Amino acid sequence: MRYFFFFLFGGLLFAQNSQDPLVTADWEAQEKWVDSVYSQMSTEEKIGQLFMVMAFSEQGEKHFQEISQQIKDYHLGGIIFSLGGPVTQSRWLNAFQKQTKTPLLIGMDAEWGVAMRLDSVRPFPWNMTLGAIQDNKLVEAIGKRIGEQASRLGVHINFAPDVDINTNPKNPIIGNRSFGEEKTNVAAKGLAFMQGMHQAGVLSSAKHFPGHGDTAKDSHHDLPLIRFDKNRLFSTELYPFDQLMQAGVSSVMVGHLNVPALDEGIPSSLSKTIIEQHLRQRNQYKGLIITDAMNMGAASEVAKINSIDVAAFLAGNDILLIPNDIKKAVKKMKRAFKQGKYDEARLAHSVKKILKAKYKVGLATPQEVPLDGIIDDINTPKDNYLIHKAMGEALSLIQDKGVLPLPEKEVIGFLSLGDVDGEAFYKALSKERSLERINFSGDLPAVKQATKNLKTIVVGFHRSNASPWKASDFTPNERMLLAELTKSHQVILVPFVKPYALSKLNNLEDFQAILVAYQNNTEAQLQAVNVLVGKQAVRGKLPVSIHPAFPAGTGIQRALPSVVLEETTPLSVGINPKKLETLDELANITLDSLMAPGFQLLAARHGKIFYHKAFGHHRYDKKQAVQLTDVYDVASLTKILATLPLLMQEVDQGKMYFDSTLGELSTRFVGTNKANLTFKEVLSHQSGIIPWIPFYKTTLRERDGKRLRKYYRNKPSKRFSLPVAHALYGRTGLDDEQYTTLIESELLEKGYHYSDLPLIFFQHILEEKYNRGIDALVESRIFTPLGLQRTFYNAAQQLPLDEIVPSENDDYFRQQELQGYVHDMTTALQGGVSGHAGLFSNAKEVATIMQLYLQKGTYGETSYFSSATFDAFNQCYYCENKNRRGIGLDKPQLWGGGMAFEGISPESFGHSGFTGTYTWADPTTGILFVFLSNRTYPTMENRLLIDHSIRPRMLKLVHEAIMY
Repeated sequence: MRYFFFFLFGGLLFAQNSQDPLVTADWEAQEKWVDSVYSQMSTEEKIGQLFMVMAFSEQGEKHFQEISQQIKDYHLGGIIFSLGGPVTQSRWLNAFQKQTKTPLLIGMDAEWGVAMRLDSVRPFPWNMTLGAIQDNKLVEAIGKRIGEQASRLGVHINFAPDVDINTNPKNPIIGNRSFGEEKTNVAAKGLAFMQGMHQAGVLSSAKHFPGHGDTAKDSHHDLPLIRFDKNRLFSTELYPFDQLMQAGVSSVMVGHLNVPALDEGIPSSLSKTIIEQHLRQRNQYKGLIITDAMNMGAASEVAKINSIDVAAFLAGNDILLIPNDIKKAVKKMKRAFKQGKYDEARLAHSVKKILKAKYKVGLATPQEVPLDGIIDDINTPKDNYLIHKAMGEALSLIQDKGVLPLPEKEVIGFLSLGDVDGEAFYKALSKERSLERINFSGDLPAVKQATKNLKTIVVGFHRSNASPWKASDFTPNERMLLAELTKSHQVILVPFVKPYALSKLNNLEDFQAILVAYQNNTEAQLQAVNVLVGKQAVRGKLPVSIHPAFPAGTGIQRALPSVVLEETTPLSVGINPKKLETLDELANITLDSLMAPGFQLLAARHGKIFYHKAFGHHRYDKKQAVQLTDVYDVASLTKILATLPLLMQEVDQGKMYFDSTLGELSTRFVGTNKANLTFKEVLSHQSGIIPWIPFYKTTLRERDGKRLRKYYRNKPSKRFSLPVAHALYGRTGLDDEQYTTLIESELLEKGYHYSDLPLIFFQHILEEKYNRGIDALVESRIFTPLGLQRTFYNAAQQLPLDEIVPSENDDYFRQQELQGYVHDMTTALQGGVSGHAGLFSNAKEVATIMQLYLQKGTYGETSYFSSATFDAFNQCYYCENKNRRGIGLDKPQLWGGGMAFEGISPESFGHSGFTGTYTWADPTTGILFVFLSNRTYPTMENRLLIDHSIRPRMLKLVHEAIMY
């Protein structure tokens, strides 16, 4: 038996010589099925397996019957579908499959999705556009989604990706179908696209071997000549094919090309030398080898002289695609077999490969394609997002002489050139800047007159986006106009066409800015405006050269300043709004199950809030609904919202260090058992500090739990000045007595023990150092600069009570409903202000601080601490001790579960609060989630929210809504 070994190198899957891209994991069952099917075939049936004919579902019943008859008469191996509609095509496909003895392998040319051939579907961006993108994972996601579309339609092989290196701007047939002119970029994009399709279970095809990029002829009509020598071909043109074959591409399509350096005078599709030596043996390639369409002009010329189908098969092709005349082709193949031009072994070699491919795509147990819901299934919100994302990531700023972003107070001229609509571009820009629209109908003097008082002119160039072969050049009049305008104005040019159009402009360096948008669709137009006004980063790079000053790879990388949280739609940040309905469902279950009276939920991605809702009421009496502006007692979230950012600033400024000891930071710890505990181990909960000391109980009578009068009064005075709750004041100095008790507490054995005490200790360390309360410190250094207005301690002193959600009916200490006064007992004895609890806030403002963390210390135009400092805090230093915590930050459980769901990124972080609060952020996905509730109302004995892991489950649902 054969065994197959794989290894990972450089992030790409490369294979040893034994790799076969058609073999499945259950290869023994696959081999058995292939042998069984093959053994039951007649010679005619075996020959029929070699052919794929083309079907057009748009052509009606007569064509359907014609294809149906060909399937019966010639035992066809497959169908390649072309123009038509999704439903009709699928209906035909089901009918064709029912009448075959051996299931048909179904193919499509779907380079930019099934929209390349079918109506009622949105096209994905062309390869040239994808070639400008720097994130190959996005290309992989698009390849996967195109594969999913194909799979839904019952298509097994997509004849993609096109990995021709387009070095000839005059190429009439490749052009936009190529990822570009740089071999490494083309190979990387092709690999990503291929791997995406494989994830969807669809076979791939690298084309057009050995490279159709540098030609000025269209092989649909003529035989193109590739003039390069062997060194050039092997080092450049063949490079992407080599990479994809080594990585397991399912098939290679051989083009109809004249390549004298490899085989003089014989088209590559018919050349045994090219196919056997340079394709198969070069990489010991075992996948399918497929001819380009045999009915193309370049092949048809040869067919007039020789039997092209027989020649193609003898050259080493496995599948003969779209024969000119299937009847004649089969007849000639049968005759050649009888004449001994090829034998059973040669036939078995190809037919068994085809059968292996059929097994791999599930045709051993074929399933009918369901017709219901096809249109919706191939037009999903994910498609819209991926198109939007790709067009934005492709935008390439290839020149900017300091004019972007566009000035806000200047009247800017707007000129639209080309022959199709660019209205979305104009309307979007007019909302951002004051525009004066200029019309051009060929009258150059009129334009000069209209623009005489303008300094800056934005020119959008729009031509048809219907197909990648549509004309994209500027007219002579347009070129003349642009040459004149650049002499007297700051001209910003935005071409919504392939980059090659710019090569016809002789004055490219005279433009003040050039933003290449690649395609004329709404997504490109809207996002181009965002780049022009400074609202969107730009990362794309030219995939082809257009001028000596603008070679392939040109592109100014421009990031946005740190974002400020703002509202957006789920789709705009890659979230499926339908998936969010499950979040609503779980929220309503949480309410109906009385896990909490109400709560606020917020989810954001990449600094954009896409979900922000209030559920339920303040109390179970349902008299007051929760509002988004209401504030909650956030309990232990105080640790990371107030104290931790202050400590990050201290470390960032070199005022504290991770190895600083408590004794070094405060004299209160000198001589105690905590003097030598370090900053790092204390805030990582590794130092052995006990979890909690209920000091408040020492102020209660033992027999009935009533408050001792020596500690409390209902009115303030000099002796009783510590505010504990509404109309309740503690004895002056009681807070310091409590602090002394905490300092003098015993230590447990070192190891993970979550505790409130570390943040209380650091609160007092900060207050001693700056002689200010932590509430004043965090207000001046964090909250006010961030623009927070509803985040503070002692909410009852800040807001009307009806804007504060109550936390509990306290019947064990304060004997009252706690509303606007802290729930935590230790904090209550500190006047409501502590480093570990006491803060009140709402979901939006909690999210603001979490976004500051996601952006590693910057928010808006302000830097609060460095990214290196944040990264240092957001690490697990004691993982080997089974302690998941970062420094002050909670982290995912090492063995699954915990306060985040299993499988979330280890880079993620957050915290939870006793009152039913929670926030978590994931730098990997850009997701930020906030849940604020009063699950402790009316009693903290209600643990349903915790027992049912509602908060981590909601976090997981948000992540499951990510489309890309």
